[in-house]
Amino acid sequence: MEHKFTAANFEKEVLDAEIPVLVDFYADWCGPCKMMAPVVTQLAEEYEGKLKVGKCNIDDEDGLARMYRVMSIPTMKIFVQGKDVATVVGAVPKEQLEAELKKVL
Repeated sequence: MEHKFTAANFEKEVLDAEIPVLVDFYADWCGPCKMMAPVVTQLAEEYEGKLKVGKCNIDDEDGLARMYRVMSIPTMKIFVQGKDVATVVGAVPKEQLEAELKKVL
């Protein structure tokens, strides 16, 4: 299941999560973001229970994007115990993103 992360729920859903969290910082108008959407959905399904996966729309949540230094999109960040431990920028093959996830799972 994919979650929607906002400034209102980011601390509870991401920073306080008991399992690693993948946050997809994206925008609706972004072509590469649209390319990554099915990959992110697949990962949410495949790692259900081991990994929390969600999206953060940078147009709606520009404060979060600035706080985590999202300079280009899509940017996928992996959080473990409230810490930003890995970043993948751009449309990348699923295997590349999965390799980063396996380092923390």
